[in-house]
Amino acid sequence: MRHLISITDLTKSEIDELIELGLKIIENPKDYSEVCRGKKLATLFFEPSTRTRLSFEAAMLELGGQVLGFSSADTSSAAKGESVTDTVRTVACYADIIAMRHNKEGAPLAAAMKSTVPIINAGDGGHQHPTQTLTDLITIKREKGYIGDITVGFCGDLQFGRTVHSLIKALLMYSGIKFVLISPNELRVPGYIREALRHHNAEFVEIERLEEVIDELDVLYMTRVQRERFFNEADYVRLKDSYILTLDKLKTAKQDLSILHPLPRVNEIAVEVDDDPRACYFKQVLNGKYIRMALIMKLLELV
Repeated sequence: MRHLISITDLTKSEIDELIELGLKIIENPKDYSEVCRGKKLATLFFEPSTRTRLSFEAAMLELGGQVLGFSSADTSSAAKGESVTDTVRTVACYADIIAMRHNKEGAPLAAAMKSTVPIINAGDGGHQHPTQTLTDLITIKREKGYIGDITVGFCGDLQFGRTVHSLIKALLMYSGIKFVLISPNELRVPGYIREALRHHNAEFVEIERLEEVIDELDVLYMTRVQRERFFNEADYVRLKDSYILTLDKLKTAKQDLSILHPLPRVNEIAVEVDDDPRACYFKQVLNGKYIRMALIMKLLELV
């Protein structure tokens, strides 16, 4: 039995296999419509979510399985003080696989240590979000045709953005990636991410202005400045509008630039950008369903 807590739980070849399976599902979804018949997925979301929770549920339903679970901690026994591990051990009696989101870093790992069924980390605080990373990777693959030998810009909240941390770790498995880290000084990537970049001898730069580098990018990964990750409201208000992508800023960008965003969006991408052919973030949402279908099948050992 395997869990997925961090993207580094997977090897590069395993990631590539999941992406290829996801692409096969996209091409022939009917071939997979009964794979999980008789199986149940539990979605334990101690923190609110729209895309990730519904994506997991849609994935399992399209595989012919069933879903159960809760969408916030106050609708579970956690509101009575039950521990995460007790909740998971209980739910494992009812389900074959669990997707879990929690606001505390490390909670899915603690759950996995006690669970009798596979645990998928659907996001833990500002730490990891491996299935979003798989979503990002399959999107890059579909848009570029390959992963590697590209320049990827990460823009916005790079300190608290768990999707950024996970995606950087995954891209370090591929060759020829140049990283451009665009953020205010207060929201730079954590030290351990810079150390990982140096350890892999990756080419990277840190810069504060998107306009200075947008013409170099093959992929632009936008993120929102997350109110819920700030301890100080004044700091949030001061920084939340630091980086807003507009059509005007895209004038110097490559025509085949791919704009990604893990969503939800606040105002960091102007709505006018949505109709630009370079905007890929809603395609990204759909890709997330297919890659999660592939992951569920893999962890249930059905492929």
